[in-house]
Amino acid sequence: MARPDRSLPIFVVLIFGAAFATLVPSFYGAAVRDYDSARVFFYCGLLFAIAAGLLWLAVAPTARSGTEQRYLLTLLLSYLWLPGILAVPMIQLRADLALIDVYFDMVSALTTTGAAVFAPERLTDTAHLWRATVGWFGGALIWLTALAVLAPLNLGGFEVTAEAGSGPQGAGSSHRGQIGAVTASGRLYRHVVVLFPVYLGLTIVLAIALTLAGERPLHAVIHAMSTLSTSGISAVGGPKDGSAGVIGELLIVLFFVFALTRRSFSGGFGPRWPGIMARDRELRLALIIVAALSAFLFVRHGVGAYRLDALEDGPAAVAAFWGALFTVLSFLTTTGFVSDSWALAGTWSGLPMPGLVLVAMVIIGGGVATTAGGLKLLRVYALYKHGTREIDRLVHPHFVAGAGRMGRRIRQEGAYIAWIFFMLLLVTIGVVTLALSATGLGFEAALIFAIAGLATAGPLVEVAGQVPLSYGALGDAAKLVLVVAMIIGRVETLVFLAVFNPAFWRA
Repeated sequence: MARPDRSLPIFVVLIFGAAFATLVPSFYGAAVRDYDSARVFFYCGLLFAIAAGLLWLAVAPTARSGTEQRYLLTLLLSYLWLPGILAVPMIQLRADLALIDVYFDMVSALTTTGAAVFAPERLTDTAHLWRATVGWFGGALIWLTALAVLAPLNLGGFEVTAEAGSGPQGAGSSHRGQIGAVTASGRLYRHVVVLFPVYLGLTIVLAIALTLAGERPLHAVIHAMSTLSTSGISAVGGPKDGSAGVIGELLIVLFFVFALTRRSFSGGFGPRWPGIMARDRELRLALIIVAALSAFLFVRHGVGAYRLDALEDGPAAVAAFWGALFTVLSFLTTTGFVSDSWALAGTWSGLPMPGLVLVAMVIIGGGVATTAGGLKLLRVYALYKHGTREIDRLVHPHFVAGAGRMGRRIRQEGAYIAWIFFMLLLVTIGVVTLALSATGLGFEAALIFAIAGLATAGPLVEVAGQVPLSYGALGDAAKLVLVVAMIIGRVETLVFLAVFNPAFWRA
């Protein structure tokens, strides 16, 4: 018996997924007696399922297994048309919401950017749950397609270690040899079966843990979804405005590891898991960055507190360190949650909060094949290793580096490709900044919005500038520019350019 998804076009699968996603707010609305919202989501889900079924019947006679290139194009286009479908329940719930705002919000959620265009009080709890569900669905989509589609094409960060021959689960495995043996739909089915239960299970575990820590169940579910998908969506402004406190933030930090390296979930959770984590390049680099910046910020606030004679305030000092650690790690994963202690550190030291540090964090980003955006840690690691190798060669011109075939690949070809991607990212930031400036924004605001969109870190605009910025204050033209920026940031500039490269389709 043929597996059903192997004969289903990917766009039909996505519409079926949207139909099932509506059941989450529908059941919640019925549970809290918000029957109007529950009815809207149930009927919309039924409509989506019927439409997907009819499309399936229409294309079934001519359906055929797609290539990786075709799947990649479909994925790119999905970020344009799927938010329009996901916006239907929101429009039905609130007729006073502008269509461009709802579409922008759904693109933001699906790309896991989390750019909130609506003030929290404008939406009901059921609508907030829907936004978080769309973000969680978008996180699952990038988890699966990164491993099933981007990895065989050596895109999405896999190009750094391509052909290093580290095995099927390694980051740098060359997947080209597998393309002929297993179809793209077959790999997608396999990853859905293996990874989706892990993704769902981790979300449930975190939601239960946050609830036990004192968080309201609805907010616990939303924050759990937002943490695993790195969307940063919240109904109350994030954990800092929740009721779980520091314990809730500590629980969220533990689950940030799944946005720092794909090895945290792709190889299972057996006895070898701690050893795999200890040797992972991306995780080690992330820990070094977070520890160094947290220490720097703590010392900076300590100097300010010394000038104010506030060094004796031990609890404030501990809060300052924790606030720096949590917030830096949150923005490194492009989630965008801010610790409640982040602002307290400024009160303790009397110094303004350095938003530029958070801008650097979202540009670096999280791990390859995770829900995080940005440049990605593996590319940064490749540039770092290449730099250290060049410095060693200045001292010892005949120096021969070790670390095996993968290490040489990362330092040489991998670093070259990582540098090209970094340049493409900077150019794209410049282009988007110019486009936003043309809509009437000032340079600083345009730059922050551009980085937030391309790094899929929407909450950055609230903390990066001298004054908090708001997506709701943007004009329609600026929102459309950011829609394109969020999609490019989600699929990455290199993937976007590959789709329009004729040689890519002849490969």
